Amino acid sequence: MTTEHIRTRGEAMVAAALDKDGRTARRHSDFFVFGHHIDEGIPYWERAVEAGDIWAHYTLARYRKIRGDRDTAEALYRAVAEFDAGSAYGLGVLLHEDRRNDEAAEWLRHAWEYGRHLEAKIELGKLMAAEGRPAEASAFLMSDTGLGDIAVFRWSQLFDSFVEVFDRAAAGLDTAEADGDGEAALKAVQGLFDLDQHFADYPGLTTRADELYARGSALSAEAGMYHAMFLTETGDDEEWPRARDLLVRAHEAGVAKAAALLGNKCEQRGETAEAERAYLLAVEAGEEAPKWNLGMLYTRLGRYDEAERWFGGFGEDDKDAVHQLARIAALREGGPRASDEPDYRLLPGLRERAGAGDARAGYEYANLLNDWGGKNARHLVPWMEPAARAGDAYALYDLAQLCKELRRFTDRDKWHRLSAEAGDQHSCHHMGWLSDFHHDYQESERWYARAAALGSRLDSMLAGKLMVQRGAYEEAEPFLRSAWEEGDDNDAFRTETAGFYGTALRHLGRLDEAMNLLTTAAETWYEDVLSRYDADDLQLQARMIDPEAELEALDEALDAELDAGLEEDDEEE
Repeated sequence: MTTEHIRTRGEAMVAAALDKDGRTARRHSDFFVFGHHIDEGIPYWERAVEAGDIWAHYTLARYRKIRGDRDTAEALYRAVAEFDAGSAYGLGVLLHEDRRNDEAAEWLRHAWEYGRHLEAKIELGKLMAAEGRPAEASAFLMSDTGLGDIAVFRWSQLFDSFVEVFDRAAAGLDTAEADGDGEAALKAVQGLFDLDQHFADYPGLTTRADELYARGSALSAEAGMYHAMFLTETGDDEEWPRARDLLVRAHEAGVAKAAALLGNKCEQRGETAEAERAYLLAVEAGEEAPKWNLGMLYTRLGRYDEAERWFGGFGEDDKDAVHQLARIAALREGGPRASDEPDYRLLPGLRERAGAGDARAGYEYANLLNDWGGKNARHLVPWMEPAARAGDAYALYDLAQLCKELRRFTDRDKWHRLSAEAGDQHSCHHMGWLSDFHHDYQESERWYARAAALGSRLDSMLAGKLMVQRGAYEEAEPFLRSAWEEGDDNDAFRTETAGFYGTALRHLGRLDEAMNLLTTAAETWYEDVLSRYDADDLQLQARMIDPEAELEALDEALDAELDAGLEEDDEEE
């Protein structure tokens, strides 16, 4: 695509915006969107926005948001949201992501009522469910539906299933309470396990679940153990005293594994003395698994004699225990392996300094626990956030990963962006993936190239691939060469590298080199490449190369070279 053609289309969009010809302005805008000329389109969208074009507001807002400028995106959406359903929807989604749910609901409702924007209706229903109102959400989604609104049905069915789970648990607890039946109460709350996978996306459900778990806990100490697990997995630190008391009560009532579970939860919080006491109680109660936990805990704390005693109790036939005993011997000697071991004895001091406002100590405390098996991301986030907000590069990346675990995707992307800007290779890759997901390929290419410069072969391939897809073969060559020459056959992306590298070389006229690469790629292209991608993603499939077709084009080029050589020979004769 020539620069002159791009300029002509951009100027035509601006002229249409000035003439208040929205349809024509949108047609020219789509040229930039579907042609993936986002960098080139931005200055023209900005001028069209000044001229008052609604579609330019919406489109520019989308790309400002994708590229991290959420404040500008919000302002662009707000400017036209009152009389544009798409912008009202975009604003509602942005506000919901920023946890401004009351205002988000207003704009999503406006988008539905003003413009019959079906996605806005679905998002509003999801927001209701997220606030703990699944029955209301389902009823709203099914109201005023037409034949074309089939997309709402699966969401309505999901929210109805939440209501059904709650109703079954409540009915079971009614019967259990009437009969004073602890076993029935336990069975009733176990039915709530079906909601475990949904609490992160619909946190408002936890209020009702907590009420039902509490009713079950009053009748069954074992139900109380599950209540404690629910609290530690969905609640904040304020819920810890309740969870701890429930586990203590369950242990005292003779519930197997309650003390061991208490020890595990204490470990996750860095409360090592409490964890030790709980594990010892579990062992006294006849539990076997906590013996291993004690061995690991004592190893982490540098109490090697006690650790050896516990691991030694497993016998010489237990290979894992023998391995741990060898590890302890290495730690005693203080060799290179020992220097790589985190020193968990630092936890109490780090926690004390963090509590006094030392952000770096908070990160180090959370990082130690992050390395500990069975970590609790909810507990770690508050300790890690101050260092991340202060710009600590390691904290930025680790916090992004914790937010991913907690399914806080907007926060995940925010921290990854800051981490990438600070130079983290993995976060650069994430930002490339995120831009790729939104089909902002120019931005994606920049992030992948940045990750490649930090030493990632995968990102070298991805950057080169995007360059090939836009026809920039000379730019792509060094990226793909690096991915190919520095890689090996164990790379999962080896075949894909060969295909795109071969394509670049064919277009650069290096036909013999291209032949070998494309032949290699064609042999297993489906198994190694196409099978890993979504066959229903038509845009992705349209942008994918075909090594077989590239080989045919290469053969034609070689034939043309041969014919040209023969003609030259004839002329010389």
